[in-house]
This record gives sequence, C-alpha cells and structure tokens, in this order.
Amino acid sequence: MRRGFVMTKKIFVTGTGTDVGKTYVTGLILKKLKESGRRAGYYKAAMSGNERAGDGALIPGDALFVKEVSGIDQPPAQMCPYVYEQAVSPHLASRLENNPVRIETVEAGFEEVCRQYDYVTMEGSGGIVCPIRFDGEEIWLEDVVRRFHLSAILVADAGLGTINSVTLTAEYMRARRLPLKGIIFNRFHPGNGMEEDNVRMCVQRTGLKALALVEEGADELAMDGELLAGLYEE
Repeated sequence: MRRGFVMTKKIFVTGTGTDVGKTYVTGLILKKLKESGRRAGYYKAAMSGNERAGDGALIPGDALFVKEVSGIDQPPAQMCPYVYEQAVSPHLASRLENNPVRIETVEAGFEEVCRQYDYVTMEGSGGIVCPIRFDGEEIWLEDVVRRFHLSAILVADAGLGTINSVTLTAEYMRARRLPLKGIIFNRFHPGNGMEEDNVRMCVQRTGLKALALVEEGADELAMDGELLAGLYEE
C-alpha cells in the first residue's frame, strides 16, 4: 500500500446494480461525516453518461451531485479522473471516446484525495461486476477495490427483486474475498410490508447488517455518525 493511503480511513460504496440510488446514498454518507466534524472526501474511478458545459467541457455529474448533497468543499476536478459522455459502461465509453482508464492514474488521484481528507468514500460504477477497461488491457472494478484494500457498503433498492440482487452481490463478493460491512436500503417506505420483509430476508440470507433505511426523498442518513465512521478502515 502506498504511503498516502496509510493514515486515511476509507470505504467503497457499491450497488446491486445501476439506478439503485448509490450516488444519492453516497451523498448522504458524506453529509453525515461532515456534520459529525470529519474531513470527508469523495472519489470515483470513472463515470459515464455526463453532459457537456457551454464550453464543451464534460461535467462530472455524480461528483457535483455528491458535493451539493453533502456540502463538502472538495473541488470536482479532484473527485474523478475519468469522465465520459457516453451513457454506457465505462469500459465501452472509454473505448468510444479514446480515453482508456489507466490504473496508475486512478491510484494517483485516489492517493491525492487520501492525503487531504481523513475519511474517503470511493463510489463504484454500476454494480460490483463492472469492467472499466477492456481493450487488450483488462481492468474490472473489483481490481480497483482489491488494489486499494477497501471494505464495502452495499446499496440496494428496498423494493421488489432486492432479495435476489442483494444475495447474488453478497455471495459474489464473498467468493472474491471483497469484505462487505453491511447494506443500506434506499427508497424505503415505512409501513410497507413487502419492503420490511425484503430487509428481513436479505439480512437473514446474507448475514449482513441493515445499516440504514433511507426513505424516499430523505435528506439525512438515519444512522449514528460514530457508527458510520467506525465502518471506515485504514
């Protein structure tokens, strides 16, 4: 492990798939850390599906969203080294836009963030089985997680189908020796019997903790700040 990573506490946020609200929950995580008095930073190796500003520059949408929700003052340019326009998997976007991901660049950017912040949250792209380069050189998201020695939080939608997607993701990560700290269920509706049962079944099936239930439209993470910070590891 590089020297810049040693003292920083870090965690990885993955999802059961695309559009489960991973970026939204990540923003709430950083907001909670900031409000509890911790210097919190954000990082993402590659993000695709971004729009262009008037001057033609690509806007790192996920990074700006996290910054707005959390209130952190981190410059967006530091939050993600590879920003793509095409709304496809990063490996394909990078090939279409002739800007391949280089693991050394991802590592250097991550190390810079770790030098400046005490708690760094790295967000994945899509689910855990996500290629970020596949053009002769092969890089998968899990390669990045393993290289940086990160434990993970799993974000899942609380609705229909989540028992299957949570279980498959958890079992895949276990088989690959990628540690999971627990699950945050997004778009949860209190009193909804199906969603409450989904949470119970996921916990029973995986043995993981339900760390938080994020209600639709919530602007706070219903989780103790000390407990959240305790999930991060050097």
